[in-house]
Amino acid sequence: MRKIVCISGTSRPDNYTSKALAVVVAELEKQGVEVASFDARELSLDFPGGPPTEDAVSLQAAVREADGVVLATPEYHGGFAAMTKLILENMGFPSELKGMPIALVGVAAGRIGAIKSLEQLRGVCSHIGALVLPGSVSVAGVRAAFDAEGNCTDEGVEDSLRGLAGALLEFIQDYVCPKHTLEAMVRGEDRPWTAAV
Repeated sequence: MRKIVCISGTSRPDNYTSKALAVVVAELEKQGVEVASFDARELSLDFPGGPPTEDAVSLQAAVREADGVVLATPEYHGGFAAMTKLILENMGFPSELKGMPIALVGVAAGRIGAIKSLEQLRGVCSHIGALVLPGSVSVAGVRAAFDAEGNCTDEGVEDSLRGLAGALLEFIQDYVCPKHTLEAMVRGEDRPWTAAV
């Protein structure tokens, strides 16, 4: 069974980021994936330099055991949330995200969506070695896309978020799994071509 870590990267109460991420989580669970969810509103994380908090240790352990990660952020003042950056800073060094497939979700109240924040977040995640999937989802006008109960009322937005879940699973299946199989074969851990010799 696949394991995916889903992280909502804002500590703002009653935020739309977690509502958008919930759609991705629902699709992953529908596909039979084991999901470990982390919400910045519930995390106690410290700035770099000090010992990791219990939440940081738990987050690192979950990512270490995962097949992939979904990271969601709002766009604040033309960039991604400070809490999202703090989460990344608490992934250890080298980062537990190194070599990890990661799908990005951004939400914004404005008409152009979270394009700027996703560009910046993609750059940071790539710098620490994560395998960032193309086709990040940017939700524009997010306040109109969800009702008071958190249900997505925009069919296009819901399709995009569910599609992101499928794209992540497809990437893991088509690219990551063959890579690990090939590496194991090269190391001599598995040599199926010698079976007939």
